[in-house]
Amino acid sequence: KPSRELPSKESAMFKAILRFYEHKQYKKGLKQAEQILKKFPEHGETLAMKGLFLSYLDRKEEGYDFVKKGLRYDLTSHTCWHVYGLMYRADKNYEEAIKCYVNALKFDKENIQIIRDLSLLQIQMRNYEGFNETRHQLLSLRPTNRMYWAGLAISYHLLKKYDTALSVLSAFENSLKEQPDVADFEQSETFLYENMIIEESGELDKALDHLAEIRTKVIDHLSWKEAKARILLKAGKNAEAEVEYRQLLDLNPDSKQYLEGLVQARGLAGDLDNAKREMFFRLLGELGKKYPRSHIVQQIPLKHATGDQFRSMVDEYLKPRLRKGVPSLFVSLKDILSDQKKSQIVEQLVLDYETALKQNSRFPGASVDEDAEPPTAILWVLYFLAQHYDLKGDSKKAVRYIDEAVAHTPTIVELYMTKARILKHGGDLDGAAKVMNEGREIDLQDRYINSKCTKYMLRNDKTTEAEDTIALFARSEPTDPLNVIEMQCMWYTLECGKSFMRQGNFGKALKEFALIEKHFTDIYDDQFDFHSYSLRKMTLRAYIDLLRVEDRLRDHPFYVEAAINAVKIYIQLADKPKTQEGKEDLASLSEADRKKAERKARKAALKNATTAADKSQPPDQAGNKKKGDDDPDGTKLLNVDDYLAEAMKWLQPLLELSPRKIESHVLGVAVNVRRKKFLLALRSLKAAYEIYPNHPELFREAIRFHQAVADPTLKLDPRVKLLIDEEVQALFKGKDAK
Repeated sequence: KPSRELPSKESAMFKAILRFYEHKQYKKGLKQAEQILKKFPEHGETLAMKGLFLSYLDRKEEGYDFVKKGLRYDLTSHTCWHVYGLMYRADKNYEEAIKCYVNALKFDKENIQIIRDLSLLQIQMRNYEGFNETRHQLLSLRPTNRMYWAGLAISYHLLKKYDTALSVLSAFENSLKEQPDVADFEQSETFLYENMIIEESGELDKALDHLAEIRTKVIDHLSWKEAKARILLKAGKNAEAEVEYRQLLDLNPDSKQYLEGLVQARGLAGDLDNAKREMFFRLLGELGKKYPRSHIVQQIPLKHATGDQFRSMVDEYLKPRLRKGVPSLFVSLKDILSDQKKSQIVEQLVLDYETALKQNSRFPGASVDEDAEPPTAILWVLYFLAQHYDLKGDSKKAVRYIDEAVAHTPTIVELYMTKARILKHGGDLDGAAKVMNEGREIDLQDRYINSKCTKYMLRNDKTTEAEDTIALFARSEPTDPLNVIEMQCMWYTLECGKSFMRQGNFGKALKEFALIEKHFTDIYDDQFDFHSYSLRKMTLRAYIDLLRVEDRLRDHPFYVEAAINAVKIYIQLADKPKTQEGKEDLASLSEADRKKAERKARKAALKNATTAADKSQPPDQAGNKKKGDDDPDGTKLLNVDDYLAEAMKWLQPLLELSPRKIESHVLGVAVNVRRKKFLLALRSLKAAYEIYPNHPELFREAIRFHQAVADPTLKLDPRVKLLIDEEVQALFKGKDAK
């Protein structure tokens, strides 16, 4: 066994290697390591460090070989194991990295750096128990470090051991020898985080007492006020909560959260009887006079008013905004217009506006002595009516009104955007894209209309034109197609995938959906740096919020839509694996000939993909090929052994994070029936029936499930068969699939 100890000269050189690593001087470190290895070629720790440097110099495979070689020569070195863990961590293989750190600690139990790195990996993997243990170790080694106290408190908080978390924070506060006279940010955040823990524990009275204690020590006064109002409301102390919410409304009269809190504190939320309804409108009238410029205070009463009262209130709401020309006016009323009676009232009012303005340039009821309305008033009335009839599904009237508006003022971009939307809703995707492009050409500096035009082109399956359009803002050179990807522009990627899917180009569609998966993976991995940063800066409340957001990240609509479409593609490929993507039907061939033809087709596809990738990689200034996409057509995503297994990779996050989406469970039935996992299919089927039993796709998949389990040739465990039969009888009420 080679000695780990180096002579003094080489020992100094090895310490220099560690400094080079800390300062990211990898080439110098590599050169120094090679000098040591000339004399001591079997020194494990130097071999490991050389491998680490190589990995940072884009020679990753070679780097792993050197690290493994170093471990073979010195299996009990904590440095070698630590380096091995760093390599895995850089590759985001966190489970293997944790194993390496655990091995490193066997040989150096009190190494602060290794324990700290291990704790970061544990919280990244949401191993709360392990995180708690390592945080205990860190605190025992450095009891005066504020970060370690905060980290231990967070570990107990995440384990929902609220009392212990509070004890840790209290012990830290008591251990401080000097209390600062003036509150600093870190102390303020610590106090507010402590209050957050008390509130989540359910001890609301204690939380209020704590808020009173820390009032003079908190810098973030707004958060303190919000916490007090929220906790008072939870505790049922409505009179005190009302006072706090009124003070908050003085600070921000446009906050929907504050206004709803005040309404709830007055006991005026939910279904109201006549007496409470009158109190509600009296309160909102009072607030309307106090905050005449608050949009939300004027809008909320419209949701509760009915009949003539609603007519009067919405009349007052509409006229000044039509006079001023507020393009978002219709959007602000869209929720209210879902009520058919209110929709009819608004429609009649605005039609009366149109008639009166066309006749005498004034709103109904105005005297001839009053000033005429501005010429743009009729424009915004026509604009409103076009959107209203579009919402009702009357495309002909909507087009007539929007054309009249465009004829009145043909230079307003919003008119073209609305016309394009109307045409899209009417099914004219080609016309919608052309109109949206007309609007884009009016203002070539507007990024928003450029993006909308791109989206409409993609929905019309004009992918080349869409790429040229988005290129005007997305990248500086037409030869750089990766800028949109680097910016994580997911709406574009998603629309591209859906367009390719409609065109039957499943390879490219899966390629786009895989990019969205990569974006979400990157976003999840990006939280790693904040595990140490948040503790260092003591932004503890924001850190807890970050962890909770990351935990439900894949519930985002972009991911959900991409996953649903990817699963649908894999289901189609599983059902007809030999006729997709232009492949010939091989069913008539013998088994041996069919397999031979499949292998030949697969090799040809991979060869074509490689050739296309080479062509798509322009040379750099030195004449070398730039690193690019080696699978531009998604061939590798198509040439998989098990389509249903790939579908499950997408489906599992949907079932876990979007359990209230009917599509998740419908696809769960579809995939699991094909996989012959009937209990899993049954679970999804039952969940789907609870959400929306009349869903058309659910009906089809229910029949498929019924037929599959009723197949007399199906061999199941008797207990499973009995359970399925009982549930099928309950679901289908004794009816058969016919």
